[in-house]
Amino acid sequence: MSFDSLGLSDALVRAVADQGYNVPTPIQAQAIPAVLAGGDLLAGAQTGTGKTAGFVLPMLQLLESRPGPAVRNRLPRALILTPTRELAAQVEASVRTYGKHSRLTSMALFGGVGMSPQTAQLKRGVDILVATPGRLLDHHRQRNVDFAKVEIFVLDEADRMLDMGFIADIKRVLALLPKQRQNLLFSATFSDEIKALADRLLNAPRTIQVAARNSTVEAITQRAHPVNREHKSKLLAWLIGHHDWQQVLVFTRTKHGADKLVRSLATDGIRGVALHGNKSQGARTAALSDFKRGAVRVMVATDIAARGIDIDQLPHVVNFDLPHVPEDYVHRIGRTGRAGADGEAISLVSADERNLLRGIERLIKRSIPSTAVPGFPDDGIVSAPAGRQRSFGQRRNDEPARRPVGDGRASHRSGARQGEDRSRRR
Repeated sequence: MSFDSLGLSDALVRAVADQGYNVPTPIQAQAIPAVLAGGDLLAGAQTGTGKTAGFVLPMLQLLESRPGPAVRNRLPRALILTPTRELAAQVEASVRTYGKHSRLTSMALFGGVGMSPQTAQLKRGVDILVATPGRLLDHHRQRNVDFAKVEIFVLDEADRMLDMGFIADIKRVLALLPKQRQNLLFSATFSDEIKALADRLLNAPRTIQVAARNSTVEAITQRAHPVNREHKSKLLAWLIGHHDWQQVLVFTRTKHGADKLVRSLATDGIRGVALHGNKSQGARTAALSDFKRGAVRVMVATDIAARGIDIDQLPHVVNFDLPHVPEDYVHRIGRTGRAGADGEAISLVSADERNLLRGIERLIKRSIPSTAVPGFPDDGIVSAPAGRQRSFGQRRNDEPARRPVGDGRASHRSGARQGEDRSRRR
């Protein structure tokens, strides 16, 4: 199957080909014809499946094929609602990329930056508006945006919207939209809350789901390393240096933990940046840009900040802290192995996180292979011989831990500190 067989215009097929894509992903193959048909859609797709193009491409075609208003002072004809600033920016970038041969205009609307430039752009007129709920409603209260001409409404990553407490804002937005419109809802999971929202939003929708609920991407290699909590940062530095990882996305549970880990990695000669809600929008944009272009090797992020990050060919994701909610593990590792590419997800598991790991394994219905790294204490859990895997229930043997062998990339101070720590414990 090819993109031109889905009913897309030559201009859109050319724009897609310019990005190096020739064969649609499963969600694109199903969603594009469904959206072009004009009805409502309820789509279930994990991150990394190409769902953004699944609604952006047919949206561009539908709007381009219909007569629009005058260039100046035009009102939005399509509204895409996203949970985070980063996702809003990325979706709008996709609109511009795929719509480069089109006359349609677009903009991203999110908080963390000044209102005035956004207000000026809204007054100049825009066809496609990509927004986060809070900033969108701020502009509506100031009468900067009018929804009277919205023809297509997209609720992207609806499950994360509900997780972040946006349900009240979503309902406020829905109440402002025209009754006659096409609605598209995309979600990684179909919980009871999502089904209730779909019943409220959608009219006789077509339902498509390209992956089983909460399934993980098969192309991702998953493994765990047991380790004392206080040795996690040094193990991460050793893994990065030993394997010569050049681009690693690391998840921590807290903003403070993200900042602390970046400082720790710096002492081992590894450049990293933190991405979390306490950072200004400018700092977050700069951090993501530095990471994407390879100026830094590691980006340490919290779950909310990293939601929707789209990085081509991201090879490694590390769970520095396991998430308390097992579903978040699926979202995290979905940052790698995107669109059929190979990827690797590594979890550093301390003793107090063993139950969290078991919960994740129950959710994904598979065991995650676990191997101790010689030289890094693991809270009394067995250090398996090299090349051997073991389960978390296995008892530790009496073999003393060995110091890890460095490769010249991590600081020699790392091994020295570990030796000092072991001396103090004796």
